[in-house]
Amino acid sequence: MSTIHRSALAAAAVAGALFAVSACGPDGPAGSGAGTAAPPPDSAAASGGSSGSDGSGGSGVIGGITLPSGLPTGLLEGLPRSWDDLKKWKFEDWDTWASKHVFNNPVVKDFWDPDKMGDSKPAEPAPPAAKPAPTTPKPATDDGVTDPEPPAVKAVAVPRPYTKQPSGKVFFSAQGGRGNCSATVITDPQHPGKSNLVWTAGHCVHPGKGGSYYKDLVFVPAYNNSGASSGGKRAPLSELAPFGTWWADQVATSPQWTVEGGSSGDAANQYDFAVMRVHNQNDTGKSLEETVGSAVPVWFDAPRDKLGVWATGYPLLKPFDGQELYRCDGGKPTRLSFDAKRPSMLTIGCDMTQGSSGGGWFATMPDGRTALVSNTSIGTQEHTSLSGPYLETVARQALDWISRKQ
Repeated sequence: MSTIHRSALAAAAVAGALFAVSACGPDGPAGSGAGTAAPPPDSAAASGGSSGSDGSGGSGVIGGITLPSGLPTGLLEGLPRSWDDLKKWKFEDWDTWASKHVFNNPVVKDFWDPDKMGDSKPAEPAPPAAKPAPTTPKPATDDGVTDPEPPAVKAVAVPRPYTKQPSGKVFFSAQGGRGNCSATVITDPQHPGKSNLVWTAGHCVHPGKGGSYYKDLVFVPAYNNSGASSGGKRAPLSELAPFGTWWADQVATSPQWTVEGGSSGDAANQYDFAVMRVHNQNDTGKSLEETVGSAVPVWFDAPRDKLGVWATGYPLLKPFDGQELYRCDGGKPTRLSFDAKRPSMLTIGCDMTQGSSGGGWFATMPDGRTALVSNTSIGTQEHTSLSGPYLETVARQALDWISRKQ
């Protein structure tokens, strides 16, 4: 299956079948470069390698993790001995990692106005990664499996008002300008009924290899709820952001994405997720969940063969304009794998384009509740399908850390 990806704002035209689902606009943040995709990390610890003695970067094998070249040495601080060991991390380990990779997002009140929001459009597609071939014969587990691409599904507009949805848009600044993504309000295990947590893609908060967290990172729930900015019109901020603008205080994303992520779909996208903790810039005293009136739990280790998945997002590339919330009913997801040592991604038929990155994927739990099971990460150049990470141990740890950190 071919894939798309998202981060380079000034990326060149696509060559081949894979390209990036953009999180950003043409004046938005520069990506981490096309580069060569990072080799998968070893599953067992090994000695040797170099992180670079001058602090400017390095490559090699550090404790069993095969690293891309050119990484700042500070980026490597706090890494586990191997990616397998990451699944054993406790709260304290995530805390150490966060202390070495500080998220700094000072509030600039009223920075995000309708013009800035409206001008952050999707990037041109980035150069492709290698196309995984369908796997035969079928392995005993889902890991390492790539199925044939599912049939295309046409996205349909979500009925207004959007205030009934837990969905919204993320906006951010980075080197080169401004960008945007889609995102979802999720429940907070430590603060039931009063969540300030938002789920999106890792590439919507961090460019990946060699980069740092984006700035001016905000979430706008129920973006363009009334449709006032549809059809090329400019609407006041009160219409675009009926529940206000929520600034990110803390972010958790996977170390895999932070260290390996790039501008084309590859193994790093198998861990392309992020959780943000936010607050209202006007400090209303109410949580995001109380303000919006809805939030969904995250369903980790969801049974793939029993899922009927639908995805939402604000696609920007034509024929869409980024002002409308859309939905694809993808049904049972297929699988996509770049690295057999990592969970195969979920894939559904869907024609949503750039801008849908980070948007929630949902399924119905056995108890009847709607839950988030993934987020849009990559998809095909032909806009026929999307893929998102399968959420298991590492994603659960990230949510646990940011929930308890408050």
